[in-house]
Amino acid sequence: MEDHAIVRLEDASKYYRQGQMEVHAVDGLSFDIHKGDFTALCGPSGSGKTTVLNLIGGLDVPTSGKVFLEGRDIGLLSRSKISAIRRDRIGFVFQAYNLIPVMTAYENAAFVLSLQGVSDRECRDRVTAILKEVGLEGLENRRPDEMSGGQQQRVAIARAIVTRPAIVLADEPTANVDSANADSLLGLMERLNRESGVTFLFSTHDQRVMDRARRIIRLHDGRIESDEVFN
Repeated sequence: MEDHAIVRLEDASKYYRQGQMEVHAVDGLSFDIHKGDFTALCGPSGSGKTTVLNLIGGLDVPTSGKVFLEGRDIGLLSRSKISAIRRDRIGFVFQAYNLIPVMTAYENAAFVLSLQGVSDRECRDRVTAILKEVGLEGLENRRPDEMSGGQQQRVAIARAIVTRPAIVLADEPTANVDSANADSLLGLMERLNRESGVTFLFSTHDQRVMDRARRIIRLHDGRIESDEVFN
């Protein structure tokens, strides 16, 4: 596996039982994600987008095939090692934000760093800098219910990248914000990608995300329909 391939799927499949039926959520996918990529997984509901992110994020295991993260076969790792990889090497951005309601913006962004055992001083420096970078300077002490949807998603992005992960998995990140906030958030993530080298993999059916992606992998019924790279 090449050093610059952060993620590799090799003939990865995920099947579920629904009554007497076997549902092929993901069916024999093979592709790589490289450092610095800004890639969108696209397709209608039920095409397998979120399942792919769950496999890469170690939230689920393939029924067959393999999923590698930075050269390690996730399927061979213990639950504790997979948890450590999720904590240290993967950033997650969800459409529902998934912020902790009783915590401030600062505390939400700092939460994973505290789990990593980062010192208070380094944590303060990194979180303060990242909140400023995502446009939330001055809002550090606000709780989620005191912020707009766009601001909450910025906290989620800050939380995802403050740990300096290998990849950020963003599941429908623009689904719950209006058009202006969606454009602003996408511009932010695009800037983080181009200026700081943050690697993003989106699941989306939002045309605005597709318009900015430099690679689009289209899924249909759990299989790759097309895989296009743009300049």
